[in-house]
Order: sequence, then structure tokens, then C-alpha cells
Amino acid sequence: MAQILGLMLLSLFITFILLIPFIDFLYKLKIRRQKQKTVDIFDNPTPLFDKFHSWKQGTPFGGGVLIITIVSILTLWSLGILNVAVNLWEVFVLLFTFISFGLLGFYDDLKKLANGKGSPFFGLRFRYKFLIQWILALIIATVLYTQLGYTFIFIKGFGLASLGFLFIPFAAFVIVSFANAFNIADGLDGLSCGLLLICLGAFLVISGNQLDESLGVFIAVLMGSIAAFLYFNIYKARIWLGDVGSLSLGAVLAVIGLLTGKIIALAFIGGVFVIEIGSSLIQILSKKFLGRKILPVSPFHLYLQKIGWDEPKIVMRAWLLGFFFAILGLYIAFIR
Repeated sequence: MAQILGLMLLSLFITFILLIPFIDFLYKLKIRRQKQKTVDIFDNPTPLFDKFHSWKQGTPFGGGVLIITIVSILTLWSLGILNVAVNLWEVFVLLFTFISFGLLGFYDDLKKLANGKGSPFFGLRFRYKFLIQWILALIIATVLYTQLGYTFIFIKGFGLASLGFLFIPFAAFVIVSFANAFNIADGLDGLSCGLLLICLGAFLVISGNQLDESLGVFIAVLMGSIAAFLYFNIYKARIWLGDVGSLSLGAVLAVIGLLTGKIIALAFIGGVFVIEIGSSLIQILSKKFLGRKILPVSPFHLYLQKIGWDEPKIVMRAWLLGFFFAILGLYIAFIR
């Protein structure tokens, strides 16, 4: 445990030291949110979103690049010098997820910069991004199934339920869902990273209980880097993750849950993310099949803004709710 905590502190220190010059670097490259009207997946304008986010124009994004770089290098370095049991396929799955979804988000961020002027669309179209997410998720799920032998989920009261080959589409669905859920929750300063820090703390406890040292090292390094980033990301944020960070972090959270075998616990530990994507999914399906909106507005945090809640108030209370969900998830994971 001392090694794990030491790595967390080292990651926090390195990220914190590098973030200030990195923010200055983004300003010099003019990698900042452009003045652009956004649209939903049906290419319809989203005036309410623009209303609450117009003041954030000019804030640099792309912090995920630094986090992915530091965490990947420090994880490999730590596993190389520490006397811990290393599962190479597990490490591959974690880093492949982190980097591949990060590259997809990075491309989307570049599209946002390129489309910032003279284009009616902001970023990579959702249908293309969604398709690539599924391709990456199916590759990851196939490795989990073929190389790591994951074929089951554990359901309290029923025990192990073997899915066989169906584990691949199931795991891919979990990965894609959390990647998009995190991306949706990243709309408010500090919301997604604060929730992620709570979720990772819960899974660090689970990995320690399972004696999964390589997973514990990755989680600890990631927690340190996220904690340092959060210092600059809370209201009013000096830097954002960008899609390069939000897609990669959401996907890797799902993979951590899959690697621990605590799928049901993952749904509770990441409960706020589930609420965010659930509200958005209800709205999308109602527009698609009913031709009208069931909810006044989505995702849920945007609804809270609409009824008058201040952004910091929403974030702080979401963190408290996330802490409750994490405790509940741990209870479900450990109850006998």
C-alpha cells in the first residue's frame, strides 16, 4: 500500500508541475473553445446549452493529452521497477483503451478547431464517432474474452452468470456507454473529474482486496494525475479535458470495472454517470420515436441549470451523490 500511495503522490506532483506550462502552451497554439453554436445528434440547435456555456469561450482544452501521456509512461515505468505481479494482457487492455479512445477524442478536438469558423457543425459527427467507439470497444472486449478469459458477470443472489461469446458485445456496450456518459458529464467545470476520482478510489479498494497489483498501480497513478488536473479544472476552469480526455477516461473506467468483475457494482459506483447518460438517452429516443421531448431538457445537469441552480452548487452536490453511490457500490461488491 505504501508503494501505491507513493505512486499516487508522484503522479500528482508530476502532473501539477507540468500543467501550468502545458496550459500556456495551449494558449500559444490557440487550442481554445471557439465561438460556435452547437447542435445535438440530430443536427438541431441547442440554444440552452449555448446560453450556459457562452462565457466559457476561450478556455483551452486538451488536458487529456497530458494525463494520458503521464499516466501511460508512469504506469509502464512503475510496473518495470516495482516487484509486483504484472498481467501483461491486463496492462495492454488498460493502455490500449486509454490511448485508442484518446486518439479518437483527439481527432474530434482537432475537427472542432478546424470547424470553428465557417462550418455549421462542431466537431466529428456523432454517427461516425459512435461507430469508431464500437469498433474499439469490440477489440477491447475480444481481448478480455480471448486472452483474459472473461466470460461471466457476477449477480448478487444468483452467483456467476456465464455469457460465453455474448460477453464481447456486452462488454463493448459497457465501454461505449461509460465513454459517452463521461463525455456528457464533462459539461460542467470539475464535474466529471471529481466524480471519476471518487469512482477510482472505490475501485482501488476493490483491486486491493483482489490483490490485483498491476491494476492497483494503474488506478493509483491515474488518481494522482486526475487530482492534480482537478485543481485547475474546478469552477472557473483554467483548462478542460477535451474529448481526448473525456472519451478515454470514461472508457478506461468501464474497463477497470470489467477487469474487477464487479459489473453491477460499476453501475452503482458510476451512478451519477448513469443518470447523466440515462437522461440523455431518454431524450434521444423520445425525439426519434415519439417526435417530441419527454424531459424538459437533458442531460440532467443542464436541467438543474435551467431551473436556476448555480454551476458550483450542481457540481458539489453531484460529488456528494457520487460519494454515496461509491459507498453503495462497495457495499454491493463486498456483501456476502
